[in-house]
Amino acid sequence: MAACGLVAGLTACVLTPTGDPIITSSSPVNSIVAQEPAQAPSSEIREHERLIEAYGGVYSDPKVERTVARVVGRLVAASDDPSRSYRITILNSPAINAFALPTGHLYITRGLLALASDRSEVAAVIAHEMAHVTAQHAVARQRRAQAIAVANRVVSNMVRDSEAAQQARETTQLSLARFSQDQELEADSVGVRTLAAAGFDPFAASRFLSKMARYAQLQSVSAGSKGLDFLSSHPSTPSRIELARRAARQFGAPGIGEQERDAYLNSLDGMLYGDDPREGYVRGRQYLHAALGIGFTVPPGFVLKNTPEAVLATDGDRTALRFDGVALPEGMSLTDYLRSGWVKGLIEDSVREETINGMPAASASAIAEGWSFRIGVVTAGSRVYRFIFATSRPSGRFDTSFEETFGSFSRLSRTERNGLKPLRVRVVTVQPSDTVESLSARMQGVASGEQRNLFEVLNGIDADNPLVPGELVKIVAD
Repeated sequence: MAACGLVAGLTACVLTPTGDPIITSSSPVNSIVAQEPAQAPSSEIREHERLIEAYGGVYSDPKVERTVARVVGRLVAASDDPSRSYRITILNSPAINAFALPTGHLYITRGLLALASDRSEVAAVIAHEMAHVTAQHAVARQRRAQAIAVANRVVSNMVRDSEAAQQARETTQLSLARFSQDQELEADSVGVRTLAAAGFDPFAASRFLSKMARYAQLQSVSAGSKGLDFLSSHPSTPSRIELARRAARQFGAPGIGEQERDAYLNSLDGMLYGDDPREGYVRGRQYLHAALGIGFTVPPGFVLKNTPEAVLATDGDRTALRFDGVALPEGMSLTDYLRSGWVKGLIEDSVREETINGMPAASASAIAEGWSFRIGVVTAGSRVYRFIFATSRPSGRFDTSFEETFGSFSRLSRTERNGLKPLRVRVVTVQPSDTVESLSARMQGVASGEQRNLFEVLNGIDADNPLVPGELVKIVAD
């Protein structure tokens, strides 16, 4: 984080060489100690930098940083090892994620902070990650993985029966998955205990796990994804929720501990939500980039996802899309670029020149490793933009989807570019006349059919927790 907040009597921040705050319970209070600790190992710095790059950089917001620092300080003071130091980084990613390195470096995304509804829910996530650090789970997992890799090599080299070898590999893989599940459950239990010791609501862990399950279901329905990964490193969410509830009941009935909802929501007001402007915007089926001045639209049924490396889309069944931009070698035509070797399995006679909304373009088809591809490249300004459609089951709809998307690529007008603003979390007070329908209708940048569902998930609203006049709620707006 670019700045760190203090909690009188609880924490201070020590700035590291990478600029992140170290939260300790024993640091001098009411001051920021600007000392330089010993240089961190180069491997640790590289891992830290790699994670920051993968998650869109560091998110800087003084209000959010202060509230996270306050939470971490309370947890450290109440933990089994209050002398241990932790460094906390808020990642500039809309993904719902948090994780920790064995060194005590904790990471939490702004997407997760936007999903949480109070400080106790954020504390539940951080306490869980702190438990992984104190239990040295990452070290144990690495050692177990190394042992299993050796075992798999032995099996592959010594067992001639391919079916027996496959069964042995699956057995060791399941063993590793179960080992990780046990770690997660242990971290849940320790995290709930730390929550209660810090004075937070111990039921926040089960509450936030339930919220994440609802959010995952909402995303799954939107994307049309199917199936489950049986070798997931996390236990099933229902079992985690129930175990977290049992752990919380050891400290009392629901209603104990602090949630600090209003203070937390006020700290989120104005926080960036969804895509970072530097990576463009997803607005329903449209992708728009103000700085580059470009945009395109995917067909109905497709769901867009923006990442730092590329824009991705899928129809949830047969077809996937990747869109990105690269520099075109000087003097090379677009058709020659398609033939330059980066397209595997190119069908030579499919390459053709064309024009897309007044811009030079070219397209081609390819077949490789059981997949069919349609590729389109178009020049806008100094860059060439690439559309790559892929399917394992080609059809007329596949070709139509490619043609519609490629043909929709256009330059944005000055008015369109100026009208693009990032989405932010806006905190509003529920009025007596407000309803879930009226408030969710104020959500922007969300497909009309998903506004209510997202509003309810973001605010934890359901039959047991209805909308209450006078309380604060989150909406998404520019």
